[in-house]
Amino acid sequence: MEQAKFSGAVERWGVQEVRLDGPNDGNPFVEQWVRGEFSGSGETVRTEGFYDGDGRYIVRFMPSFEGRYTFCLTASFLDGPVAGIFTVSPASAGNHGPVRVHNTWHFAYEDGTPYYSIGTTCYVWALQDDARIAQTLETLRHSAFNKIRFCLLPKHYDYNLGEPRSYPYEGTPMDSSVLTSENFNDYTGKTEGNHWDFARFNPEHFRHLEACVLELQKLGIEADLIVMHPYDRWGFSCMTREQDDLYWKYVLARFSAYRNVWWSLANEYDIMRAKTVADWEHYAALICALDPYRHLRSIHQCIHLYDHSRPWITHCSIQRVDLYKTAEATDELRERYRKPVVLDEIAYEGDIQHGWGNISGEEMLRRFWEAACRGGYPGHGETYLCPENVLWWSHGGVLRGESPKRFGLLREILSQTPGTGLRPHPLSWDCICAVPQEDGHELYYLIYFSFMRPSFREFHFDDETPLRVEIIDTWEGTVRDAGVHCGKFRVELPGKPYMALRIMQEGSVCR
Repeated sequence: MEQAKFSGAVERWGVQEVRLDGPNDGNPFVEQWVRGEFSGSGETVRTEGFYDGDGRYIVRFMPSFEGRYTFCLTASFLDGPVAGIFTVSPASAGNHGPVRVHNTWHFAYEDGTPYYSIGTTCYVWALQDDARIAQTLETLRHSAFNKIRFCLLPKHYDYNLGEPRSYPYEGTPMDSSVLTSENFNDYTGKTEGNHWDFARFNPEHFRHLEACVLELQKLGIEADLIVMHPYDRWGFSCMTREQDDLYWKYVLARFSAYRNVWWSLANEYDIMRAKTVADWEHYAALICALDPYRHLRSIHQCIHLYDHSRPWITHCSIQRVDLYKTAEATDELRERYRKPVVLDEIAYEGDIQHGWGNISGEEMLRRFWEAACRGGYPGHGETYLCPENVLWWSHGGVLRGESPKRFGLLREILSQTPGTGLRPHPLSWDCICAVPQEDGHELYYLIYFSFMRPSFREFHFDDETPLRVEIIDTWEGTVRDAGVHCGKFRVELPGKPYMALRIMQEGSVCR
C-alpha cells in the first residue's frame, strides 16, 4: 500500500498536509486527482487535493476541534484508499481560528474573539524579490494592519510595468521591453506574444504565495486574496470558462486550509470585460462547493456595486463611488445589505496624478474614523511617488505616509468596545456618534467631530449616571481624561479638527 507522509500532531486551526508520491508523466494537473476525508471530534470534512509537481500530490485539512482524527485518501493512481491517524492539540497563543461574520455587521474569530479590520492594499507585494518581501513584512510587523489585500496573479498597471518574480503557468510572457509609461494601456488584456499552457500550473509560483500567507499568519494578519483582476497583459484575465475553472479549483485546493484566508473574487470586477455576472456567480458557486471551511467571501467593484445581497457574499467589499464621499455611505450600505461593510478602497494617501491616489494623510485618517464610527471597517492604501517608483499600493516596501502611524489608536479604541462592534447613533446632526452594536451595555458613546472644530461641547444624558469623559486627538494620537460628570456638563475642546470624545458610564448612580 502507498505510504502517506503527514504530521502525527497539528494544532487546532492549523494545517494537516498529507503527501503522496504518484505519477509525473503526461499532465497530472488534469489527468490525475486526489481527495481526502478527515473525521474527528464530531466533524467530517471532504476536501480536494492538488498536484504539486515532481510526482508529489497533496491534500490539506484544517481541523476545527481538538482530539483524535483519522483520514482516508483516494486517488486516481491508487489501487485502494490510504488511511492515517493524527492528534489535534489546543491552538497556540495568537491562533483564534478563521474570521467569521458576527452580530450581522461585524466580525469575530471562530473562538469568539472580536476582530476589528484595519486593512491595507498591496497588490503584488508577494511577487517582488526576497529583499522587498522581507521589507514589507517588517513594515507590517510594526503597523496596526491586521488585513492585507493582494493578488495571486501578476499585475500590469501604472508604476507596475516590470515582470513578476514568477508566473502561475508554464510558458513564456510577451516581450516587456516594448512597454512604456505611454503605451502600457495598449497591452491591457491582450494575449498576443504570450505563450502559456493554461492546463499546466507552475507550482513554485503558488508555493511562494502560500509561504507569504503563512508569514502573514505569524503576524496575525488576514490574507484577503484577490483571485482575479483586469490589470493584465499576459492573458490571465481572458481565459476560457474551462481554463478559469481549472484555475479556481487549483487555488481553492491549495489555499482553503489556511485559517487567515479571505476570498475576493475580483478587484474591479466590472471592468473585466471578458466576464459576465453569470461568470462571477459561477465562480462563487465553486467557492461554496470546494471551500469546506467557509472563509469570508466578497467581490470588489470599480464603478457599479455588485449585488451584495447575494447569499454567497459574506461582507461588502467597497471602493468609493463618489469623489468626496466614502465613509459617509457606510450607514446606507449597512442597512441595505445587512452585512459587514469593509471599505477596502477609500482612495489612497499619496501624490500621484490620479484622483484616487492623492488624498492627504489627514483625510485618510478622517475617513478611517468616520467609517469606524458609522459601524464599518476602513481600508488603507498609499501611492507616494519616489525615485524608484516603488509604491506601497502595488509593491510594498516601506510606508511613507502619515496616516498609518495613527491607526493603532483607532484599533485600540475599537478593541475596547463593549460587546462586539459599533453602530451609528443619531446623537446630533453635527457629529458622528457610535454606540455598541448590542443593547444592554452601560452607557458608551464614541463621538467624532471630523473636520469640525468645536471649542466646547455640552451634554445632558440624564441626571443620575456618572460619565467619564476622554478627549481623543486622533491626529496627535493622545487620549486625555476629562473627568467624571453628572447631569448637564460641558467639555472644553481645543477648537481643532479630527477630535473625538469617548463617554463611558463610570458607576451606577451619581451622589
